[in-house]
Amino acid sequence: MLEKMFKLSKNGTDVRTELVAGVTTFMTMAYILAVNPNVLSATGMDRGAVFTATAIASLLGTLMMAVLANYPFALAPGMGLNAYFAYTVVLGMGYSWQMALAAVFVEGIIFILLSLTNVREAIFNAIPKNLKAAVSVGIGLFIAFIGLQNAKIVIGGATLVQLFSLENYNAVNGVEASFHDVGITVILAILGIFITAILVILNVKGNILWGILATWILGIICQVTGVYVPNPELGFFSLLPDFSGGVVVPSIAPIFGKLSFKNLLSPSFVVVIFAFLFVDMFDTLGTLIGVSSKAGMLDEDGKLPKIKGALLADAIATTAGAVLGTSTTTTFVESAAGVSEGGRTGLTAVTTAILFGLSLLLAPIFLAIPAFATAPALVIVGFYMLTNIVEIDFTDISEAIPCYICIVAMPLFYSISEGIAMGVISYVALNLLTGKAKGKKISILMYVLAVLFVLKYFVL
Repeated sequence: MLEKMFKLSKNGTDVRTELVAGVTTFMTMAYILAVNPNVLSATGMDRGAVFTATAIASLLGTLMMAVLANYPFALAPGMGLNAYFAYTVVLGMGYSWQMALAAVFVEGIIFILLSLTNVREAIFNAIPKNLKAAVSVGIGLFIAFIGLQNAKIVIGGATLVQLFSLENYNAVNGVEASFHDVGITVILAILGIFITAILVILNVKGNILWGILATWILGIICQVTGVYVPNPELGFFSLLPDFSGGVVVPSIAPIFGKLSFKNLLSPSFVVVIFAFLFVDMFDTLGTLIGVSSKAGMLDEDGKLPKIKGALLADAIATTAGAVLGTSTTTTFVESAAGVSEGGRTGLTAVTTAILFGLSLLLAPIFLAIPAFATAPALVIVGFYMLTNIVEIDFTDISEAIPCYICIVAMPLFYSISEGIAMGVISYVALNLLTGKAKGKKISILMYVLAVLFVLKYFVL
């Protein structure tokens, strides 16, 4: 039955290979079950509910990939996009998390429509290659910065940001924290970054997940020995899983279907929707093409045969994820781990999806993992995204400067959308003013986007 359903022989694989590949993919991306609740709960969303939404969205999205495309790719709420959701749209721009979910929902609907047509390819080709790479690099710096903040390694101060010290932390926050709460967690987070980096260098499968677990276990040891003392008033909780209520899946009710479409058509909100769409679309296309290329799944023309089905699965997952109560669900580049183990069909994806479903039974464990243990994951994922900087052509200054502006704008303005806007505006303006635009044949879409972004700043 599995042979007929997934065409295993035709794709040069077998059941055992697909199952191993599915488990491998899950191990490399299971960290999102711990990271996403920590990131989105900063907006006031219920942490347990976000965990459940994350697991269900990952399960549904990955199953959709298997059904619609028969590809070994897995989906989950994306890193970078969850940070944009929480720290830019909600905490930065002042929108409620309910409105942010509405933006993700609308973006998903637009993505579905684009996936059913050839428009998505036109949009993808309209954005300069260098600028696409710059967006990825900028997001990498942005989420690495957020990771350092979550770990309290970087704190606010007279110089805007500064390295952690107990004295400065207490002065900035007006609290009386001690070494036994905030101090030791900063040390553990730094150790976590080094541990995860070592695992990455040694090419250990599931390195990010193992890094999170190792940091958490060190924290538990510190708590048991009295080095770490929980201080709930300051946000430092017990690191021990709470199974007192038995194995109970956290209710999704606090966030399920809580979308608010207030001010949907305001200029700033439209930009938010566009930023979600922009990053989701190019991240998905880049991941699909990149992983498929490594697996030898592209045809003679370098195209992915069933890309429409894959994109549709991604778009539907995003829309469903918003209703469930999580940020944009997207195809994970970690799918490459399963592909490297020989995964070639949707059976790999089904295996990964089942494991996401089973993870709901481990909710107390994932919810006990603190922010200082997941912060190293943000830093290391930021590094992975930063490696795309080699794709930028620095020999052409008219290309490099807009990319540079895009990259530095994201962490410094604390916003992915501002980085995209600055990148597009500077790209069009600099190439027009220097006479380079004609030779490059900049697309009409780029001009339209540049004008819209400029108007956005004047209107607001």
